[in-house]
Amino acid sequence: MTTGVLATVDPSVLVEGINLMWVAVVCFLIFFMHAGFAMLEAGQVRAKNVANQLTKNLLTWGVGIIVYFLIGFGIEGIIGGGGVSVDALTAALTASDAGWIGWLFGAVFAMTAATIVSGAVAGRAKLRAYVAYVIAISAIIYPVVAGITWGGGFLADLGFTDFAGGMIVHGVGGIAGLTAAYMLGPRMDRYAEDGSTNVIPGHSMTFAVLGTLVLAFGWYGFNVGTTATVFAVEDGALTLDGFAVVGRVAMATTVGMAAGAIGAAIGSLYLTKKVDTLYVANGLLAGLVAVTGIADLVTWWGAILVALICGLQLPLVFEFVSDKMKIDDVCAVFPVHGSAGVIGVLALPFVHVNGFSMDLLVSQVIGVVVITAWTVLATGAVFGAFKAVGQARVTPEHERDGLDVSEHGVDTYPEFGKPSVATDGGSSVVDTTEGSPRADGGEEAGSEIKMVTAVVRPDKLGAIKQALAEINAPSLTVTNVSGRGSQPAKKGQWRGEEFTVDLHQKVKVEVVVADIPADEVAEAIADAAKTGEPGDGKVFILPVEDAMQVRTGATGPEAV
Repeated sequence: MTTGVLATVDPSVLVEGINLMWVAVVCFLIFFMHAGFAMLEAGQVRAKNVANQLTKNLLTWGVGIIVYFLIGFGIEGIIGGGGVSVDALTAALTASDAGWIGWLFGAVFAMTAATIVSGAVAGRAKLRAYVAYVIAISAIIYPVVAGITWGGGFLADLGFTDFAGGMIVHGVGGIAGLTAAYMLGPRMDRYAEDGSTNVIPGHSMTFAVLGTLVLAFGWYGFNVGTTATVFAVEDGALTLDGFAVVGRVAMATTVGMAAGAIGAAIGSLYLTKKVDTLYVANGLLAGLVAVTGIADLVTWWGAILVALICGLQLPLVFEFVSDKMKIDDVCAVFPVHGSAGVIGVLALPFVHVNGFSMDLLVSQVIGVVVITAWTVLATGAVFGAFKAVGQARVTPEHERDGLDVSEHGVDTYPEFGKPSVATDGGSSVVDTTEGSPRADGGEEAGSEIKMVTAVVRPDKLGAIKQALAEINAPSLTVTNVSGRGSQPAKKGQWRGEEFTVDLHQKVKVEVVVADIPADEVAEAIADAAKTGEPGDGKVFILPVEDAMQVRTGATGPEAV
């Protein structure tokens, strides 16, 4: 029965339906990579710039998709040899249902190239300048590159090969990001007056790593999805088309991310004597970029070798860009996407399944040079124009305050960005079988008001609360603070760069008393907070001239 039904089905219809469904599904998977980019980039910026970074990611898709639909897709076809005409320029607007699947496939790749740039210019680019660049890369910069390569332009005629966009997408994004970062200049305080590099850690390693894993998951859509046609019809029979190499592509993608992570770990260990978490995460992505352009033609050992090299180069290139070139590439987009994309496509002639080819090497070198030159010139022109009129970068005041507030009027972490009461799980009350005590234990005529202030370790707050409750002085005010005293400084590390942590997290405990002896309160706090190590803190006793209770208007010791 089933055989008879299938015999009546036009194979071309079946092939088209399956191929369209496959492309649609992988487009949705590639779109999900934007969640990974958002998390990865948000984790690598300071807390005061998180909302700005997320907004850039959202607007990249929002603005870029519309621009690519109205302009970019048509430009890509024209550059690829479609001829200059109104019909060619508006190709996406008048496409068929099947044609719109093709447009969507191009669009998700274009948006990937665009969003990479946002990580390089984080923390200081004006939103209007970034959005203008999104328009430029979606309408002109990326479509030109895609047109001269995948679109059938002159680089394709020369034999330039890039399977899924190692250079066309990631290389363009990484090189554009480096150019934009150079044009904007470094973040404030990134470099000292003597030229030394100051480390500015991002606010969440958790976000950065989870974003990396989301991107790696979506990358299967990026690479494996580029085997865009599952079936073809030959002599009236179904045959595998792009899927003939799907196993090789999936293999290269998987071992590539693994080898990239290992390479970055080795490079980090060589430079810093530690395996840096962020370098490993970035290296995993660099390994993926490395095999993206060659996944359909690379040997298994070639995929591992090229990805390992791209992981190894990551900390070396980032350090060179940051410390030697003095370019503040916040999210390391150039060593992750730029240099890794270049290395990957240039390595293809050496790791090709059919052996070395000098002709292929020449075409790869020409392709890399042409794409790099175009990307640098076009990106430099856009940001240079905004820089010339003073609209490329936020003001120093806005940069100090953070772009979340200055550009969007929001506080991403309103409960944590300001002093708040620390939670510790300690006891805050005592047995009140004989009545509820006053905050200070009772008022005594003629008593002096004093404030006991202690700056102590956060983990001792619970014991302090219990100790104060036991001497009948349970009321206190707690503030999260940071400071330094006798406690030795520690060394921190962010993407392989070491920095000094000499401001330690503390809590400030304030207790105002009237009849309870202040020295008893001070002793109770000191006993509860003591560990015997430097950094236990200090306790101060200060006189208070007067006090007023807001609810009753009472003054003096009675108010306390």
